[in-house]
Amino acid sequence: MVRIRFLSTMKIRSFTTLLAATLLSVSLAHPANAQTPAKPATTAAPAKPKWQKVLPQTPPGFTLVTKDVAAYPEHTVTLTLCVPDKPGSYPAVLDIHGGGWKQRQVDSERPMMERIAARGFVTGIVAYRLSTEAKYPAAIHDCKAAVRYLRAHAAELKIDPKRIGVMGGSAGGHLTGLLAMTTGKADFEGDGPNRDQSSTVQAAIVMAATQDLVAANRDKTSEGAVEFFGTTAAENPTLFAQASPITHVRAGVPPTIFIEGEKDSLKIGRAEMQEKLRALGVETAVHTLKDAPHPFWMSQPWCDETVEIASVFFKRHLGEPTY
Repeated sequence: MVRIRFLSTMKIRSFTTLLAATLLSVSLAHPANAQTPAKPATTAAPAKPKWQKVLPQTPPGFTLVTKDVAAYPEHTVTLTLCVPDKPGSYPAVLDIHGGGWKQRQVDSERPMMERIAARGFVTGIVAYRLSTEAKYPAAIHDCKAAVRYLRAHAAELKIDPKRIGVMGGSAGGHLTGLLAMTTGKADFEGDGPNRDQSSTVQAAIVMAATQDLVAANRDKTSEGAVEFFGTTAAENPTLFAQASPITHVRAGVPPTIFIEGEKDSLKIGRAEMQEKLRALGVETAVHTLKDAPHPFWMSQPWCDETVEIASVFFKRHLGEPTY
């Protein structure tokens, strides 16, 4: 009995020793307070801004000049021009700036027009009378006067008077469409100077702009439109229709394309106006810039995208400089 008890005791001690050794091994391999090794920290790339503002900078080989187009008590209409130094005969592109018809945004649009100039154009931005200075149709009269000025001073500005295009965004897009669609209509010329010259343009680009002001203001006239017209669409629908580019689409109007931002609001009348243009055989297209807000042409990357579209379109219809 003693021997059996001794052997049992020995077995228990051996088992206990083995168990202790095993537990010690486990504890050494995986300490109770040990943590999973942390992965090496990675430095996150700084978030890129969704857009980058572009500042004016006259390109090398060009001179920035400002010319007076027409003087009124409330405002002197001017042209800010980017003129190449190299002698030659250049196609010209006039820009009609945006700003809700009530803000002057010449400097904000200079980067786009300077880049277009560098592609082989004389470019100009017209500072027309704002809604706070004079009511419609003063603005469209000033834009027409600006085109006439370009032709009257073509030799001085190195412009081929037979090759002039127009473009503009937002409020300037509305005026661009109206200028292009009323080509040859004397009642839109106004009383500005150089009436012996034509205000006809050979190509137009409308950016982010409503083309049917009656439909856009049917339920409620926007504050900007009330200030521009001095009335509402309900009070004077005839005036709003007269000022709508879509009203004047007819044979003989210039090729007109549209550029819009994917993140911008719907531009009322644009699709319907294109239908009318196509029915007449007038070239038209719409380019929608990915992720672009309003106004996309003042910031990158959309400024350069706009310049590329505009340059290709205007070169097709206005041609290259001749030296």
